[in-house]
Amino acid sequence: MRRRWITALVALGLLLAGCSSDHDGSGGRITLRFQSLAWQEESVAANKELVEEWNATHPAVQVAYVQGSWDSVHDQLLTSFEGGEAPDVIHDASDDLADFAYGGSLADLRELLPARLMSDIPQRSWRTATFGDGIYGVPFLQEPRVLIANATWLKESGVRIPTPERPWTWDEFRRIAGQLSGKGKYGVAWPLKEPVSATLNLSLSTGGQMFHRGADGKVTVRFDAADALVPRTVHDEVNTDGSASGSTLGMGGSDTLPGFFGGKYAMVPLGFSYRQQIAQQAPKGFEWQVLPAPAGADGLAQGVSPQTLSVAADSPHKKEAAEFIDFLLRPKNMVRLALGDWMLPTGTEALKDPALHTAMDDWATGTALAAHLRSAPAQSVRGYPEWKDKVATPAFQEYYSGAIGLAELRKRLVEDGNLVLARYQR
Repeated sequence: MRRRWITALVALGLLLAGCSSDHDGSGGRITLRFQSLAWQEESVAANKELVEEWNATHPAVQVAYVQGSWDSVHDQLLTSFEGGEAPDVIHDASDDLADFAYGGSLADLRELLPARLMSDIPQRSWRTATFGDGIYGVPFLQEPRVLIANATWLKESGVRIPTPERPWTWDEFRRIAGQLSGKGKYGVAWPLKEPVSATLNLSLSTGGQMFHRGADGKVTVRFDAADALVPRTVHDEVNTDGSASGSTLGMGGSDTLPGFFGGKYAMVPLGFSYRQQIAQQAPKGFEWQVLPAPAGADGLAQGVSPQTLSVAADSPHKKEAAEFIDFLLRPKNMVRLALGDWMLPTGTEALKDPALHTAMDDWATGTALAAHLRSAPAQSVRGYPEWKDKVATPAFQEYYSGAIGLAELRKRLVEDGNLVLARYQR
C-alpha cells in the first residue's frame, strides 16, 4: 500500500513538472495570445498575415490571434486582469492605459524593448504611453483630425485652398465656412456625439491645455482664453453664423457622410482614417479632398491618442511578447498596418515609405501633419474618464447646442471638474 502511495506521488510530481514547463500542452512550445482590435477588412487581414509570418519562422513561440472590439475593450480588459486571464499582447489606445498602468496591470516596457524600436519612435509619441516613470504601451498608429471637403464645391467657390505649409487660421476657417453656406446648405458639419477629445485635441493648436499639473504633482482644470477659442468657433458657427448644421452635433462621423455625399455640407472635420469609408462609399464622380485642420498660435499642433501594443504584467512570457511586438513594428510591417487602417505610423522609418507620400487618397497631406501631433492633453490624468463622461460631455453638448453660454461652460468644466479630479489625487 505504501509503495503504491509513493508511486502515485512520484507520478503526480512528474505531471506537475510537465505542466509548469508546458502550460499549453504543446511539448514545451510557448503560445502567446495577441488580442487585436483591428476591425476594417484590410486591417484584420494585415494583422493576421503578420501573425502567420511570425508563426512560420518562430516554431518555439507561436501566437494565437484573438479578436477584440473597440466598443468593449476597457471593460473586457478590466475583467480579464481581475480574473488573471489577460492576453499576453494587448492592442488598445493610449488614452485607455492610465488606470491599467497605475493599477499594475501592464508591464513596464523600458527593459523589454530593443533599442531599435525605442529610437525609431519619437519621444513625443512615447509620452502618450508614459505614466509615472514607466512606459506601458508602444504607440504605433496615429491619426490627425482633418477637414474632408467637397473638392468641386470649394473649387467653384473660389476660396483659398489650405495646405499643411499654408493652413487656414481659425478665424479664416470660420469666415470661409460662412462663405460656403446658404440656401439650406452648410459650410461645415461638426459630428460631435463625443465632443471632448475632439475639442481638447484641436485646442492644442491655439495653446489650450485644460489640464495643469502643479508643483505638488496634482492636476487641476483651467479654462483659459486659449482653451475657449475652438469651442467658441464651433458654437458661433452653429448658433450665430448659421454656417454649421446644428443637427449633426449629436452624430458620429459616419452619420454625416450621406449628407456630405448629398451636397448638404462643404466640409466635415473627421479623423484621417475616415478616408477609407469615403473612398468606398462616395457616389461615382464625387470629388473629395483632405485639408489640414485650422492652425492657431501653436501652428498645426494637435493632440492624439495613438493605438498601442502592451504586455500584460501577469504574462509569464514578457520577453517573447516584446519580441513579437518588435516584429510587428518593424518599419515595413508598421507601414502594412498603417495602410490597412488608413492611419499614420509613428515610426520615423515607416513614415518615409513612398506609399505614405502619394497624392492618391491624399496620403501625402496627412503624412505632412505627423510632425505636429502631440500627446493628448488628458493622456495621463487620473479621473479623466469620469470627468469626460459626467462633466465635460454634457457641458460641451449643451454649449454647442446653444443651451448654455461660455461662462456656464467654464464653471462646469472647472468647478465641477476639479471636484471629480480631486477624488483621484488624495
